[in-house]
Amino acid sequence: MEQESRLTESRPAPPGTTRPGGRTAKVRRAVLDATLEALADTGFHALNMDRIAAAAGVGKTTVYRRWGSPVGLVTDLLHDMAEQSLPASDTGSLPGDLRANAELVRATLADPRMGAVFRAVIAAAACDEECARALAGFYRTRLDAWAPVVTRGAARGEVPAGTDPLELLRAVSAPLYYRFAVTHEELDGAVAERAVTAALAAARDGVFVRDGGRE
Repeated sequence: MEQESRLTESRPAPPGTTRPGGRTAKVRRAVLDATLEALADTGFHALNMDRIAAAAGVGKTTVYRRWGSPVGLVTDLLHDMAEQSLPASDTGSLPGDLRANAELVRATLADPRMGAVFRAVIAAAACDEECARALAGFYRTRLDAWAPVVTRGAARGEVPAGTDPLELLRAVSAPLYYRFAVTHEELDGAVAERAVTAALAAARDGVFVRDGGRE
């Protein structure tokens, strides 16, 4: 999965405000990469600013000034992950696009490294409001990126006019996240396919049509 702020001499700049270039961009990239690796290895509660600085080859004062806390690191990483994520598919059909979306979510969560990262940021969001807002922002960015696939599908008559793209996309990914975060069950291709089939059936039945959306 993109945010960017300049280093300031006084207080940490809010993550995601500007797009740095040159050395600032390289420092940020190194720090966020080190943060991702640390989250995958040891989780959020063991995230240590000094160790992140050492792993990134960056001065501790730079890391503390720019990010301020482990929460700041996770927040900026989530912005970055949202912007680095793959673009939405355009397979020519809504079922194909939704399958691509479900497979992207499934493959990410099933990946040993990225799955560990997501477990860490979900844990961080559960105990910190700033992390929770950043995680919600990450998912809203991804939903907005994929919303056009539903709009195109509605235009082709594959789902009713007025179908809420975000609600349909949430219905596709929700069963995957439930198995990932709650029941810790295996995420295989059959799970993703069932999620798409169920979400499409509901959409075609008008479950996700906004009030006043039908013509």
